[in-house]
Amino acid sequence: MDIYRQHREAISERKCLTCVLRGVETGRLSKGICAELILWQNSREETYSNGIAVVLVSFLDMMSLNAPCPTYIKTEPASPASMTDSLMQHSPGGSSDTGSSYSSIAKGSQGGVDSPALRPGGAPCRLLEEPQVKTEFGLTTSPKRSCLVCGDIASGFHYGVASCEACKAFFKRTIQGSIEYTCPASSECEITKRRRKSCQACRFTKCISVGMLREGVRLDRVRGGRQKYKRGIDSDNNSYLNLQLPLTHKKTRTEPCSINTENKLVSHLLGAEPEKVFAMPDPALPDDDIKALTTLCDLADRELVLNIGWAKHLPGFSSLSLPDQMRLLQSAWMEVLILRVVFRSLGTQDKLVFAEDYVMDADQAKLAGLLELHTAILQLVRRYRAMGLEREEFVTLKAIALANSDSMHIEDMEAVQRLQDCVHEALQDYEHIHHSEDPRRAGKLIMTLPLLRQTATKAVQHFCSIKQDGRVPMHKLFVELLEANA
Repeated sequence: MDIYRQHREAISERKCLTCVLRGVETGRLSKGICAELILWQNSREETYSNGIAVVLVSFLDMMSLNAPCPTYIKTEPASPASMTDSLMQHSPGGSSDTGSSYSSIAKGSQGGVDSPALRPGGAPCRLLEEPQVKTEFGLTTSPKRSCLVCGDIASGFHYGVASCEACKAFFKRTIQGSIEYTCPASSECEITKRRRKSCQACRFTKCISVGMLREGVRLDRVRGGRQKYKRGIDSDNNSYLNLQLPLTHKKTRTEPCSINTENKLVSHLLGAEPEKVFAMPDPALPDDDIKALTTLCDLADRELVLNIGWAKHLPGFSSLSLPDQMRLLQSAWMEVLILRVVFRSLGTQDKLVFAEDYVMDADQAKLAGLLELHTAILQLVRRYRAMGLEREEFVTLKAIALANSDSMHIEDMEAVQRLQDCVHEALQDYEHIHHSEDPRRAGKLIMTLPLLRQTATKAVQHFCSIKQDGRVPMHKLFVELLEANA
């Protein structure tokens, strides 16, 4: 396994849906958000010998940001050899490269990762930089770190930062129990390994200041809470979002969406559409079912990041509350992925184009144990091909699929309904202008969505069984969304 793939897989392990939703931003980083930005650090010989630098922007640092922040989007070069000291920036609507690294347009005068240019306003970032340690699975890990809260030996990254088991458990108990502490002194107590139990108030304050994420504490760890977590997020346990996120979801809106004409909305969706994607299967792996499934899972994980960035460009989506954004994505993510595969495959016969460099026929699907799913997706391909599906219709159908959530726990159903009305009207207006000879064309396209959902359900069930089998490595974002639909 080459070192490029090792880095890619190591970085992918740090992703989660919440972080991607809140981290892939343009313009300013929102106050109160702790962002973990993963950058490449190249040596002077333009290799990957120096490994990965993890930039942790703390809660207090974020509260003081006033300058625009550079955009951080997940990108990957066409090949490992093409990576240079120049870091590239891509928007979700730009090149849908297949990388699993995060690149930044910001760079210091000498390109060092500790350059003040990496922080808005020129303030230097705090870096945790360690040499790599190679594991038996080919991934890169780091040596022992210090807990950012008390200085004890960290057992790993918990709730966004390197921390020990004691501070992890303390933070978890505090959030789950909604405990409020009061410092008996001046709220400036020193928190060390020896003194961490002396003041719970200052210890919790330091947990927040170093960047621990409140929403990282999962409600399904509370006794009897798993069903509640899977069904929906309890508003009583959602205080961090209520306090820290901009309350855009509480605003009343009278217009259907911010872009309320067919031409503008469809053009906007076309501009936000990711372009070509490449699978880049590992040539070192033998051509068997494991290689095929590993390639597809890795590709799906990277496309998920692109699709989340695309969703945030859908007018009206970002104005929803973060829980509602997550529910829509958790409900429709596989439908969006399959629809992208279907559209790429319209020009082929009996083959599925999962990526520009990864086409699968029936024999290959049978070898990978995907023949039933392959056949189901081909049924959609033939149906859309017979209708002559156009790119404008494709991007609008994707938006409809995303907005058409079947979740029973949407917080602001009126806002979601406005989003649905907006994209439905855009499709109807487009068909009225460009296909006036077929007044029922918009309805015919919408009637394909139940079959799309059935196929997506079948795909989720199949990949859940693959996950349970345990032979195929899967990244955390992909697993999280699989579990949300299980």
